[in-house]
Amino acid sequence: MLTSKLVDTTEGTILTLGDNVFPSGNTEEYRDCYAPTWGTQKTRTWAALGNHDYDSTTAAAAFAYWGDRAGSSGTGYYSMDIGEWHVVVLNDNVPNGSGSAEVQWLRDDLRSHPSHCTLALWHQPLFLSSQTAGFTRRPAMRPFWNALYAAGADVVVNGHQHDYERMDPMSPDGSPDSAQGIRQFNVGTGGDSQAMPTVIHPHSAYLATGYGVLRLRLRADGYDWDFLPAAGTSIIDAGSGTCH
Repeated sequence: MLTSKLVDTTEGTILTLGDNVFPSGNTEEYRDCYAPTWGTQKTRTWAALGNHDYDSTTAAAAFAYWGDRAGSSGTGYYSMDIGEWHVVVLNDNVPNGSGSAEVQWLRDDLRSHPSHCTLALWHQPLFLSSQTAGFTRRPAMRPFWNALYAAGADVVVNGHQHDYERMDPMSPDGSPDSAQGIRQFNVGTGGDSQAMPTVIHPHSAYLATGYGVLRLRLRADGYDWDFLPAAGTSIIDAGSGTCH
């Protein structure tokens, strides 16, 4: 409820990052929890799907609720243009290895949309701080990054982790890369519980817990970001970047 009040008063396109309802991703949760709150802005919202949307194994409730605003039923990946930016929405709940249909689609999509500025989003991040010793990356997400990095993409936004984290620009192997690296935001601050990580990624630039939404202003040659905190949250993070 607190975060939905923020989007009610903020203009622009809304992009969700998966686990859009919690904990089971079922029809009742979309009807009773999402629809009366964030769902009032559905006509300007596009969705990524998370692991909890797949608790029914097929994400049937999510595809039924979103229609084409979550991509084709059964795939859940698609792209669009917002202003002068190309935006790619991916699905890490279906096969996404380097030889998968999704990653081949991603490569083809990026080749056919050679935009100066590119943003990608999906649910589980490649890089993260966590509560598990030594766990600072999910290698299964690297094929996405490999394709995006090769195409010169600029920004990746994820959810899943119950915190807010901004990473320094990095290459797919996690090395700092100020020239061609992708900046990753993890925005798991939509409404469920929050947990401060204890294992901090070496290239974490900002990390906090609380509720709110990330606002991105997409310019022709770059972007500005600022975190909009919900009532009772003190996260303050803002900055800007340029496109490759």
